[in-house]
Amino acid sequence: MELPRIIRVKQTFPDRGLKDVAGSVLAELKASPFASRVKPGGRVGIGVGSRGITNIAIIAKAAVEFWKGAGCEAFIFPAMGSHGAATAAGQADVLAHYGITEATMGCPVISQLEVVSLGKDSNGIEAFMDKVAYDADGVMLLGRVKWHTDFAGKIESGLFKMMAIGLGKFAGAQRYHTYAYRLGLEHVIRSVGRQVLGSGKILGGLAILEDAHHKTAQLTAVPVETMEAQEEQLLELTKSWMARVPFDLDILMIDEIGKNISGAGMDTKVANRGVNGEYNPWPGPKFQRVYLRDLSSLSYGNAVGLGMADVIHDRLLGKVDWNPTSINSLTASSPSAVKTPLHYGSDLLCLQKFWPTVGKLDPKDVTLGWIKNTLVLSPIALSENLLPQIKERGDLEILGEPEAFELDSAGNFRTTLFAPQDLDLAH
Repeated sequence: MELPRIIRVKQTFPDRGLKDVAGSVLAELKASPFASRVKPGGRVGIGVGSRGITNIAIIAKAAVEFWKGAGCEAFIFPAMGSHGAATAAGQADVLAHYGITEATMGCPVISQLEVVSLGKDSNGIEAFMDKVAYDADGVMLLGRVKWHTDFAGKIESGLFKMMAIGLGKFAGAQRYHTYAYRLGLEHVIRSVGRQVLGSGKILGGLAILEDAHHKTAQLTAVPVETMEAQEEQLLELTKSWMARVPFDLDILMIDEIGKNISGAGMDTKVANRGVNGEYNPWPGPKFQRVYLRDLSSLSYGNAVGLGMADVIHDRLLGKVDWNPTSINSLTASSPSAVKTPLHYGSDLLCLQKFWPTVGKLDPKDVTLGWIKNTLVLSPIALSENLLPQIKERGDLEILGEPEAFELDSAGNFRTTLFAPQDLDLAH
């Protein structure tokens, strides 16, 4: 296969980024009823998850300052189910890599795995809560509201999911996904979330919405009385901002996957794959083959999601830590997401082996797209044969002349779509 020339393209998305994130956090929380629900001197736990949320350290720090200003004692705890290899130290380490430590936040960061049972619902689903959070006078959650990688519903990822799977720690996450296999994850999230609200411990949540550039676009203080309905509205809004690859493609090439990018390693609704191996199950552009080149260093060896690819580079396989990968996969009841695809030792081989499988006899007809990861969709590189379609789109800006892939002696790309410091691609 003679590799096609590529065209670098900028996708134009509306910029909804807030100018003063910390100020917006304080304004939202001061306008909320949260502080009136805790007596001065009370202890408030702030739950923070494991996703790579933009400005999360700034948001968490501002939340701590709010509670201190209200005369309360604040602490932060991880609300992240089985992530961090389902260990207290691992979850504290995840927060630390996001800049959330006792020194930076000015409050304790308490990571442990003991939970308290909150009883069972009519289906026998037992709800759990982090014991340190339960022992506090109140709990506030910081959670990004967005679409989920495994299912579509009116509530997907957000405050309710954090109340369920995040607050339930490893014990809860494992059980909830088991029930979800039969009842559906949205049903379980709603049921457990309602039980957690019923404990009286939740003060409210700060919903974080990001735009297509993954800038902090909206911060909304959500009181417990309206949390379920309000989260449905916020999810509908953030879905309308979603960025996508602009065209159907024969081959989608992705530089990196990782838990810091998506709970499934890559956003399934961008790559259009299901965690159980389904091809193109979601609305939007469709891709015949997916090629993964590497694992993000911020995923700490957790390579959940590699099983959704058709082919991967050997460098990715060499970075897999099968302990956190298997824990995450089994906890989420998605073993297919970690099956090992075919893999080869060079970019050239990975593409050469798979271009004949897309139903086109002439390699010049194969359409190719190249992205950094499923969070970053601009710039994107597209094969030259898509030029007529690119020119028809008013939201696409061509950044230069078509260029050939430059290969090293091993058949790996010297050409990079992104600055070297943005990637962890050791040849």
